Order: sequence, then structure tokens, then C-alpha cells
Amino acid sequence: MINATFATPDLTTFCRLDELGLEAIGQHLSSGRAVIECRLAEVDPWCRGCGGEATPRGTIARRLAHEPFGHRPTTLLLRVRRFRCSPCGRFWQEDTRRAAEPRAKLTRTAARWALSALVVDHLTIARVAAGLGVSWHTANDAVLTEGRRRLIDDPGRFDGVRVLGVDEHVWRHTRAGDKYVTVIIDLTPIRHDTGPTRLLDMVEGRSKLVFKTWLAARPQDWRDGVEVVAMDGFTGFKTAATEELPKATAVMDPFHVVRLAGEALDVCRRRIQNDIFGRRGRKNDPLYKARRLLVTGEKLLTERHWLRLELLFADDKHAPVEATWGVYQQMITAYRTPNRKVGKQLMEALIDNFTVGIPAGLAEVRKLAATLKKRRADILAFFDLPGSSNGPTEAINGRLEHLRGSALGFRNLTNYITRSLLETGGFRPALHAQMR
Repeated sequence: MINATFATPDLTTFCRLDELGLEAIGQHLSSGRAVIECRLAEVDPWCRGCGGEATPRGTIARRLAHEPFGHRPTTLLLRVRRFRCSPCGRFWQEDTRRAAEPRAKLTRTAARWALSALVVDHLTIARVAAGLGVSWHTANDAVLTEGRRRLIDDPGRFDGVRVLGVDEHVWRHTRAGDKYVTVIIDLTPIRHDTGPTRLLDMVEGRSKLVFKTWLAARPQDWRDGVEVVAMDGFTGFKTAATEELPKATAVMDPFHVVRLAGEALDVCRRRIQNDIFGRRGRKNDPLYKARRLLVTGEKLLTERHWLRLELLFADDKHAPVEATWGVYQQMITAYRTPNRKVGKQLMEALIDNFTVGIPAGLAEVRKLAATLKKRRADILAFFDLPGSSNGPTEAINGRLEHLRGSALGFRNLTNYITRSLLETGGFRPALHAQMR
């Protein structure tokens, strides 16, 4: 700092008023707020009608919330000059659209700051409103409007999509039941290793019609460019993708395939528990004590775990659980095999074994086998198409859950969709570039 050059304080530059075409002419600082009095830097007194020079007729005050500096909200007290043209009798006032939208309560800089605070810094609307010194609704309306204008309404947002992910998501829990939306994710960056996944859109409801209608609304050349659709086991998504994206390959996500096997194992364990004791499991019951151990992958089992499993399966009454556990472990092994070709062979062998015949005592395995046979092509397609996992879609769902928690829930679906797109729409690089 010994060679630093200091200049006279310049409030206009410090508060970035020059970007708005304003200049500071005064200030009033208090413990809770900073008020900067300003006016337009350039005066234009010429009449647009006759071209004559007009006469100043006083000013009107306009208060605008501005980007905060320090711990205090900053408010601009903008003095807008009024003019009157004597020859033609016209009245007008200075054009302030460079500083703020007509009837807006925030400057353009403040709207940019609020959007960046929400998307980049993950602040809540309440914290953004406190930083600007405005009401919650004022901050929320400004952020959503700015977000749609700068990010969501970008015509190139859907460009380059080659891999889609689709899943359902609970956006609100009510006494009458959960309310669902269908989330559509762009998985292309994961497949091409160019960045994180992003939320493309969110549609109310969860059905074949919802997804089919959304796909039908996209241009034909865009639909022709989609190569892969990753999804869960819901048949509606599969049918909609087949009808609207006939050239795309459907992939049933490993997460959901393994979850089906895990659910079958858990149902079998609870059924055998009830058959033996005539009640639900208790903490000292062998099957109940092993409920977490049973769904642990083989490679994660220690010697102590194997001893516990041997004791558990030594009881002939637990034979159905052991058989279902074996199917579950074979499926995990197939997916965890580093060589995808070998993994595919293991999965094919597992599905083919179901055709031999399943004992009557394995009702859960029988139900699982029916699903695996029906979706055989979709399950095996995963091994041929790297980067087609729907796992990142579940990660997006997790971030949406965090968004709902930080906002203490949403009641308005339109606001929730907009906030979700801003939170997980992959806008951070674009927004950083626009903030420069």
C-alpha cells in the first residue's frame, strides 16, 4: 500500500450510479439506511415537438431501492426534472428508463444484484428483501421478473439437448395428498463431460399425458435431436417417449432398477417376519436387526457382517429372504462392474435365469422378474450408453428439496417453477458473465 494512489471520494463511482446515467448530489446516512440523492447526469431540455429550448419547471422525487453497500440498505432519492416548452405548451419530465423500469421500485443494478444473490449465493428472498430494504413481495416480483427476462426466456435455453432425464417430484405436501410435478432434465453435459446437469422445465402433474404434451410442444427438429431418454420404471414416461421420440433410446435408470430389487427384499423380509412371529419386527428380532445389513452391497461387507449373515441364513425359515438377497446382490454387482460389457452380460444372465422358473414361495422375486423382463431392453441399454444414468436427476430433486426447505415451502406453483429453474437451470456461468 506504500505506492497506492488515493483520490477524492467519488460517491457516483462508488455506488455505481454512472452505470445508470446518474450522478450523486448528496447523501443522508443513518444507522439503518443510506439515502443517496441523485439526478440524471445529462440534461436534455430540448422539446421533441418544436425543437425549442424548454424551461425547467421544478422536480419530482422518485425513490428507488439500490444495490446495498456495506450492512445498510441503499436507497436512491432521484430528483427528476420537469420541463415546459413555452412555444408549443408541452410538458414532460426526464427519461429515467436507463436507471429503472417505469413504475419499478428497484434500480436495474439492484435487480441484477438480487438475482445474483438468489442464484449464485443461494440467499432466500427474505434475505434479499432485507438487503434491499424492501418488502418480501417487492423483492420476489423483481427477482422473478429479472430472472425470466435475463435467463428463463432465453431462446437458446433448449439448444443442444441430446440426453433427457424425466422424473416425478413432490412440490407440496398437503392434508389432501401430495402434489406432484414432472421434471425434465438435460443430461447432455454429463454424457459429454462438459458440465453439470440442468433443469430444463417443470410441468404440473405426473402422467403419460403431461410428458407427452410437453414433448409435443417442442419443435420437430429438437425432438429428432434427442438420442436418449433416461427414466424410472413408470410406464407412462416410457410410452410418451416412444410415441413422441421414436428415434430416441429409452434407458431405465440403475438407481430405480436397484430400488425395485431393494423394495422386493424389504417386502420379503417383512412378510417372513410376520409369518414367523405374527407381528411387525422388534429390535431384538433377527430379521429386523439385519434390515440395514441386508441392503448393503457385498463389497462393503466386513468379516463381522458376513458372520451375521451366515447366522441369519442358517435358519431355514429365512430361506426366501436369502434367495431375494442373492438377486439383489447380483444386480448390484452387475452395475458396479467397471467393464460395462461384463456388467451387461451379468445383467442378461440374471434376467434370463428368471425364465427357468421361480419357486412359489418367492412372490416378491416373481413380481420383480416380471418388471425386469418387460423392461429388459431399457435396462440393458444403460450398459451401451455411457452417461445415460438418471442419477443426476435425483440430485436435482435433492436440490429442489433444499430450495423448498429454505423457502419454508411454496403455495404458488408458478413461483415454485420459476425459482426452481433459477436454482437448478444451469444459469450460474451465464449470470456470472452478465454480472461483469
